[in-house]
Amino acid sequence: MTSDSPAARLQRLFEGHRLTPTQRRIAHCMVRGATEVPFLSSVELAELAGVSQPSVTRFAVALGFDGYPALRRHLREVAPPAERAEEQQEDTYNEYQQAVQGEIENLRQLSAMLADPSPVQEAGRLLAASVPLPVLGLRAASSQARGFAYFAAKVHPDVRLLDEGGSMLADRIDAAAGAGASALLCFALPRHPREVAEALEHARQAGLTVVTVAESPFAPVARVSDLLIPAPVGTGLAFDTACAPMLLGRVLLEAMADALPDAQARLEAFDARAAARGLFVE
Repeated sequence: MTSDSPAARLQRLFEGHRLTPTQRRIAHCMVRGATEVPFLSSVELAELAGVSQPSVTRFAVALGFDGYPALRRHLREVAPPAERAEEQQEDTYNEYQQAVQGEIENLRQLSAMLADPSPVQEAGRLLAASVPLPVLGLRAASSQARGFAYFAAKVHPDVRLLDEGGSMLADRIDAAAGAGASALLCFALPRHPREVAEALEHARQAGLTVVTVAESPFAPVARVSDLLIPAPVGTGLAFDTACAPMLLGRVLLEAMADALPDAQARLEAFDARAAARGLFVE
């Protein structure tokens, strides 16, 4: 099944092209704002991506178009009529509604991506086989890592949360590798701390397979990840929203539990202990 969402169409447009770092930045920006891009001028897109206007023009030419107007015209022409009508309807939403609508579109993109479950299933097998399992997430991504680690500990024998940076981060990665870890799961969200990329590079040097959840295949951590599964973030408010990365984390939990032979027994044992302790209010 192939998705025809705005972001998916852009992803297909970029496939097979060797892009410079600046061009990858423009591509990343376009994917994040896929529904808006066909209506932006080259100057507006340049400002949004933080690059020069000539860089946008060279980017369009690199994709095989005569210039940015031709690229924008192509994007408008390939959009289905229903999508154009929805774009017009969105003009009537207030800023809060637009943020929610943006997250709904992000979840649609995630659903379309999961039509091919093989990357998630492969990630689940890698995470299940790693004992211990280090889970990394700093700054904006710390809550995603913490939530995953909390639930993962109910089915996985040894989960190690890495949600603090600093000089000890590399030591903790080394300790996990020395204890037998074979993989590391990273949640990486914008803005990307430099120490996350450095930590992932260190993890790979230590022999760990890096599985990363990031907002786009063009994210800066892609080059230091062995398996990157994208989940877009919302940018309609002052601070990014991350419904899709959170949901993808739960999907990865499910895939990991499916690959753990004693996951169900561990869950049942936890429920029995919780009931005996009166842990939850009924």
